[in-house]
Amino acid sequence: MNTSRQMRGIASGLALSGLLLAPLAQAEGLDVRYGYLQWQPGRGPALAQLTPEPEDAGQQGARLGISDNLSTGRFLGQRHELESVVAESEEALLEALTAMLEDDIALIVINAPAQTLRQASELAGDRALLFNAGARDVSLRLDDCSPYLLHTAPSHAMLTDALAQWLNWRRWRSVFLISGPTDDDQAWADAFRRSAEKFALRVVADKEWTFEADMRRNASAELPLFTQGPDYDVVVVADERNDFGDFVPFNTWLPRPVVGTQGMAADAWHPAVEAWGAAQLQNRFHKQAERHMTGTDYAAWAAIRAVGEAVTRTESADMQTLRDYLLGDEFELAAFKGRPLSFRDWNGQLRQPVPLAQPNSLVGMAPFEGFLHQHTELDTLGYDRPESRCRLRG
Repeated sequence: MNTSRQMRGIASGLALSGLLLAPLAQAEGLDVRYGYLQWQPGRGPALAQLTPEPEDAGQQGARLGISDNLSTGRFLGQRHELESVVAESEEALLEALTAMLEDDIALIVINAPAQTLRQASELAGDRALLFNAGARDVSLRLDDCSPYLLHTAPSHAMLTDALAQWLNWRRWRSVFLISGPTDDDQAWADAFRRSAEKFALRVVADKEWTFEADMRRNASAELPLFTQGPDYDVVVVADERNDFGDFVPFNTWLPRPVVGTQGMAADAWHPAVEAWGAAQLQNRFHKQAERHMTGTDYAAWAAIRAVGEAVTRTESADMQTLRDYLLGDEFELAAFKGRPLSFRDWNGQLRQPVPLAQPNSLVGMAPFEGFLHQHTELDTLGYDRPESRCRLRG
């Protein structure tokens, strides 16, 4: 092993353990500049707002990623710097992106809806490598891919595949599906219907929630009648805005568990994940942000850390060099999920285990035993190479 590779290995070990040595003098420093852009439109009022998404979700994850990169970077003579903009409109986000491009910032994490992300990708072209930390739209991974857009946020298909895989594993195969009326609700429900077919589940009832009653007062009256029907093992809820989903548990006609966007849910991250050294990550994040890490925070953190790992391995801050390495076979990211993470070279999606958790405890981590794949079991979650029409590397 050569001296440079030894130094990289030592630095990575020190960063993971939290032990820092004084920076070593380097002949030349390496400056790595990142951008973080955020805009999420208001979803309107919802009935259940006890645990709303934090306004800085994603931004705090990016900040922690920079801090972690600096732990290794100082040892290797690398300087990591973040410019962060939380925009008030889509137009403001695109203006901020233009300013970053003109300032030669070529590594940019974006937390924005899918349509905004498409515009940002078209605007950036091949001048920047973008990381999607917020949009779960399957079309971005299926047939609407950009060669300079990678995804650290899991798609709807990955989340619903994780859930359907667990239901099959538990042999809870008869499903009552309830979906809300919003576009996000319907996108989640469509992804679950595909997952149900993929993992041999039967959707015995499929209803859309269109009631305008105040569920805070009428849940015990409305939901039992709504969930009458054929026998089922589990109720699956698609309610991204949280209009009614929190009122479904304990109010169904049959005494059945509730999973989906409420009840037991799938996401990129959960505060209850503590194994594989994750408690260290949770503690560092809580110390910085004074709150728990969300799935959006994790996606932004993973994007920044992926770049940091690529910089360490390639000893370069060149965007094209980093892109090629990230999409190559040698890239792996240790990210506190029990398995190394890597990018799918056909659509830029980050392979990753998906936690399934109820509000205060972890239930399981997909993929589950028995679901095999010729390359990696992580590719049982979401769209596999033959299913996607995207080919980022040919």
